[in-house]
Amino acid sequence: MSDLSMNNVADVRWIAGVAPVAVVMISLNEGHNMESVLQNLSGWAREVFLVDSYSKDDTVDIALRYGVHVVQRRFQGFGDQWNFALRELPITAKWTMKLDPDERLTDELKKNLIKAMEKNIGDGFSFVRRLCFMGRRLPVLQPIVRLWRTGLCRFTDISVNEHPIVDGQIVCVTGEMMHYDSPDLDHWLEKQNRYSTAEAIMAYRRSPMADLPKLFGTAFQRRMWGKKYFRYTPFRFSIFFLYNFLIVGSWRAGWVGYAWAKMRSEVMRLRDYKYREIEMTGRIPSNRYYGSGVSDNRVQQF
Repeated sequence: MSDLSMNNVADVRWIAGVAPVAVVMISLNEGHNMESVLQNLSGWAREVFLVDSYSKDDTVDIALRYGVHVVQRRFQGFGDQWNFALRELPITAKWTMKLDPDERLTDELKKNLIKAMEKNIGDGFSFVRRLCFMGRRLPVLQPIVRLWRTGLCRFTDISVNEHPIVDGQIVCVTGEMMHYDSPDLDHWLEKQNRYSTAEAIMAYRRSPMADLPKLFGTAFQRRMWGKKYFRYTPFRFSIFFLYNFLIVGSWRAGWVGYAWAKMRSEVMRLRDYKYREIEMTGRIPSNRYYGSGVSDNRVQQF
C-alpha cells in the first residue's frame, strides 16, 4: 500500500449504526478475523475502537479501511490492556461492549440488546456465548457479561482470564454470541500455550484470580474455585475431560466434541506441568513478545 493510499485509509470514519454502543476490541495478529467481525458490527455499532499490540499482519490495515478508531500499545496483560482501553479511549456512546475479534453477534442478540437499552433497564447485560471448534458449533454455552453503561466497568487487573466488574445491576438478555476461537488447531495450540504459561506463573506467584474462588458462589466463582484447587484433585485430567464431554455435553458434537473435551484437559495438564517446572527450577519463563514491535504511523501510540 502506497503512502498516499495509507493516509487516505486513515482518514476514513466508521459509519454510526443504530445501537448506542461503542464496541471495543484488543488485537494481536487478528487479520483473519477483522473483515468478518467488522462486517458483523456494520450498521449496528455507533462506534468501534481497536487497541492493537503491534500486529505483524494486516489487522490494522483492515480496521482502518472500515474507519475503526485504532491505537497501538504494547501488551502487558489482558486486564491491563482492557482497563487502559476503558480509561483512555474517547468513547462517547452511552453503552460500551467488550468484543473479541473472533466473536460474532447474532441478529437475535443485536435486536434484543437494542430493546434492553431502549428500556433503560439495568447497568449491564449478560447473555450466552456458544463455542465453535474446528468449524463446528458445540453444544457449549457460556454466560458472560459484555455490555455496560459507559464508565461503570473495570476489569480485574490480571494477566489472563480477565473479568469485567460492573457497578450496578446486570440484566440477562436472550440471544447468542458466537465464538469462533481459532481458524485451525495450529493457531489454537499456539494461543493455549501462551495462556497456560501465564496461568502457571499466576498460580506460582499466588496472584489474585479473576474473581473470588467460592464453591457455593456464582458460576464464575465456582470456576475460579475449581482452578484454585484443581492441582490437588486425584485423577483431575480424566475428571475434567469427563466433565466437559458428559456434563457440559460436548459429546453431542460427535468426534469434534470429543476432541475439544480431550484437548481442554490436555491444556490443564500443560498448565500443571509448567507450574511444577517453575517450582522445581525456581525460574519463571521470560516474557515473550509476539507483536512486531514496529509502530504504525497512521495511528496514535501509547
